[in-house]
Amino acid sequence: ELDVFQLIFYASGVTVLLLFVILLVQRKTGLLLNQTRRRWFMSMFIGAFNPLLYYLVLLKAYSLLPAQLAQPLNMIWPIVLALLSVPLLKQKIGWISVTALLVSFTGVVFISSQGGLSGFRNTNFTGVVLAVGSSLMWSLYWIFNVRDPRDEIVKLFLNFFFGFIYLAVAVFFFSSFRVTAGTGFYAAVYVGIFEVGITYVLWMKAMQLSTSNAKIGNLVFLAPFLSLVFIRFILKETLYFTTFTGLIFIVAGIFIQQIDKKNH
Repeated sequence: ELDVFQLIFYASGVTVLLLFVILLVQRKTGLLLNQTRRRWFMSMFIGAFNPLLYYLVLLKAYSLLPAQLAQPLNMIWPIVLALLSVPLLKQKIGWISVTALLVSFTGVVFISSQGGLSGFRNTNFTGVVLAVGSSLMWSLYWIFNVRDPRDEIVKLFLNFFFGFIYLAVAVFFFSSFRVTAGTGFYAAVYVGIFEVGITYVLWMKAMQLSTSNAKIGNLVFLAPFLSLVFIRFILKETLYFTTFTGLIFIVAGIFIQQIDKKNH
């Protein structure tokens, strides 16, 4: 019912409202005005990555690929994050991370085969490039956030506020603001609350409360396996054995990369 631009535009609008309510509850609205010019520009810049670029790329990939292909490909972001941390955060990368990258790439090949060698002919490689590219956008977003010392909720709200403005311009030029109350609209509200809203807040709170970020980080690896259950029973997709095989390789690569992170 909604195109990619409309979906993320309305979802981001819901997210902005949700984050503003959280700021009110936490009595942090005064911090919004206490921003330097550099911090305003930082929010404008990061907002272009998320929600604008990241979700437009990701949702376009979802529209071109089966869910069982797009979702695991998006999960390679921890590997991409490790690689980008070398030039952008001046971190070192060891042979373990290189091995992790190769293992995860093997998983990408398995998933892209969609059941066998003949499946490559049916794979939309534009969608594959976009799904992998979304991991690049996501990793850049978090690297820029690491370099931003502001209160987490404040900078999250400002990022989405500017991203929402960018999305309004994108909808004006490439789509329309017309929407009817139906499944698509309610889905956009759901996405705004859970996909790009409260989930960010819960994740940051978990990071604050945990004594080991590595432990809660590992819980993220449950997501792709749980997603396959939803994909099978809600979307009714026939799952290929290569999807499970590839997913195991991708998660194994991420685990290996976590070992390298602990060693540093």
